[in-house]
Amino acid sequence: MSQNFDPNQNYYSFIDNSTEPLVFIHGVGLDHEMWEPQINSLNNHSIITYDLLGHGKTPYDKDEVTLNDFSNQLDYLLNFLQIDKINLIGFSLGSLIALDFASKFQDKLKSLTVIGTAYKRTAEQRALVTERFEQAKLNKPISKQALRRWFTDKYLNKYPEIYDQFIKILTKDGEDHLNFLKAYKLFAYHQDDIDMIKNIKTKTLVMTGSDDSGSTVKMSKSLSNDLINSSFTEINNAKHLCSIECADDVNINLKNFINN
Repeated sequence: MSQNFDPNQNYYSFIDNSTEPLVFIHGVGLDHEMWEPQINSLNNHSIITYDLLGHGKTPYDKDEVTLNDFSNQLDYLLNFLQIDKINLIGFSLGSLIALDFASKFQDKLKSLTVIGTAYKRTAEQRALVTERFEQAKLNKPISKQALRRWFTDKYLNKYPEIYDQFIKILTKDGEDHLNFLKAYKLFAYHQDDIDMIKNIKTKTLVMTGSDDSGSTVKMSKSLSNDLINSSFTEINNAKHLCSIECADDVNINLKNFINN
């Protein structure tokens, strides 16, 4: 496994098993380490994880960030690593980036998987997420209630260390907080480009947790219906971070999809 920075200072990890790589894109406020359950399960594949602009160890110094910036970041990294074809997996903001990347670089994709994707938010749903963004600007301590959108109470009660782990990850200050807000603003105010979605021809798997209140089953079914070549999978008894809480179910679905 190699861990390094490319010439643009994008931090990445590359496990080379001489297969078309699985490339994972994390969500807002997180970093490449969120994919550890998938790396451990899918370790017979080549795997690339990396930190998005302004996240983890990857710096970012512009005033705003766009989906195009994130897509170009991934394209640059793939060109640097001399990789022609990938299986792309994105979570939450990472899924919006993955869809944007797919619309521009379909020739580089063997498959596309999006997990916990916000799509066609209602006015009420949009108001809730923009309100959370405005609260985030105040940089108050993360509440356990916030994590209850990501994990079920049963899971947090069984694994209390997860609460401490994610509070540490999500608590930002200084430049980290400013970069977090740039990405969170992009996510909160994102407007779907439905025509773009309908032009993505890549074989796609859409997944979400059955109890995800921000990226609902209804949203994911609608997204899957609008994509030309897509299937939908619901992860039972899971909220937003189903890739961690229900890692076994997510990993089985990923394996079956990518290997077929």
